[in-house]
Amino acid sequence: MTQATRQRMHRGFTLIEVLVALGIVAIALIAGFQSSAALTRSAQRQTDVLLAQLCAENELVKARLSKQFPGVGDSNSSCDQAGRSFTVALSVRPTLNPSFRRMDAQVLDNATPILRLSTVIGRF
Repeated sequence: MTQATRQRMHRGFTLIEVLVALGIVAIALIAGFQSSAALTRSAQRQTDVLLAQLCAENELVKARLSKQFPGVGDSNSSCDQAGRSFTVALSVRPTLNPSFRRMDAQVLDNATPILRLSTVIGRF
């Protein structure tokens, strides 16, 4: 082979090779983006559940510490945690034993349910 033939053979990559390499890089970037987006959503969900748990526990403990036996019915209250506002829907239901009531606290963020906690409160 002559020197000119060798230079023509080793000039660079073909267009097909470059397109295949770009396709592989694009797939890797898309997978990385989807993975980081899933991690972000998971972290946000974990934060929402933690703040909602604080709100629900506050309402249930408040009911336990009050000296009054809770009446049957539903009520709503607002709860501010970490600069965010949640709605806590309390539901008090009778049980088979008249000395106890079941209390559910469901925490909502813009009408989207996040968490539900339940407890039983007895007569003091």
